Amino acid sequence: MHPETHLTLHHARAAELRAEAAAHRLAARARVPLDLRGRLGWTLVEVGLRLASAKRPALVG
Repeated sequence: MHPETHLTLHHARAAELRAEAAAHRLAARARVPLDLRGRLGWTLVEVGLRLASAKRPALVG
């Protein structure tokens, strides 16, 4: 393969990889609020389950 052809292909592939990495970074940033919302939701579910299953003192009759 001619060196200039190889260099042209290398530059094209590098540009593709940079574009793919940029798209991946944008997608990762967009997921952060959803992750936070999900963690908050499951924390609230856990708190609710703990409140619902709290031990109550036994009634002595």
